[in-house]
Amino acid sequence: MSIFSGIWIPLVTPFSNGRIDHDALRNLVRSYIDAKVTGFVALGTTGEPSSLDHAEQAQVLATILDETKDLPVVVGLAGNNSAELRERALRLNELPISGLLVPAPYYVRPSQAGLTSHFTTLADISTVPLIVYDIPYRTGVRLDLATLLTLAAHPNIQGIKDCAGSLETTLALILDGRLSVLAGEDLNMFSTLCLGGHGAIAASAHVRVADFVAVYNDIKEGHLDQARERFHRLVPLIQALVSEPNPAPVKCALEVLGVIRQELRAPMTQATDRLRGQLGVLLSS
Repeated sequence: MSIFSGIWIPLVTPFSNGRIDHDALRNLVRSYIDAKVTGFVALGTTGEPSSLDHAEQAQVLATILDETKDLPVVVGLAGNNSAELRERALRLNELPISGLLVPAPYYVRPSQAGLTSHFTTLADISTVPLIVYDIPYRTGVRLDLATLLTLAAHPNIQGIKDCAGSLETTLALILDGRLSVLAGEDLNMFSTLCLGGHGAIAASAHVRVADFVAVYNDIKEGHLDQARERFHRLVPLIQALVSEPNPAPVKCALEVLGVIRQELRAPMTQATDRLRGQLGVLLSS
């Protein structure tokens, strides 16, 4: 059985005066472990990896691995330079990680054959399984269902972070059964789980994480009415947390809660004052 189920946190990278705040990162990881999350994604979109140099990326990952102990950590592996990605995948083979989260190469928009080659090449050389990250609004290219089903036949491709917005594709992958289907759009978490999906990689779960875990557990245990009620209470918060470019809203919410500073690196900007006020109201209720 795949380990890719449950609620996964795609960790933010806290900053303080331009530097990575490793103490804050450790505290975040500890709090989410206490809330019984399944695992973590390091250096995913929410972690702002494109603003980190290679040394900083290595430091962030080292801190997360040091703090997570026995919980699995998946590492984001994104880019459009195939040779560089292969080299990085080989280096990551040396670390105690549990998987790679790999999107399509962004901007260059390869063909479906090129996409198949991209994922299978990385899966062939990685000693840990791949999660395909299907997010066409960031990469500029959509993974066709036929391509996803072809990738599902690879023994080292075991999951998908589903952000494509196609109910037909989501259901087809769930019915096929070979990939663990993880909701990547937070508002789709409840419907994906009810259809038979396996979990979620949810940036919104940085806030009120115990409620996200409870929704997952309720559905898994068949308490659908209770799960629906819990999720409906989360919806206004999720809507606020996805209303501006990620991860500004999440960092703003965590600052409102006194957990980290709302600091991002250019070209990302802080959440608007309007959203900060909205989050203040939502988080006080």
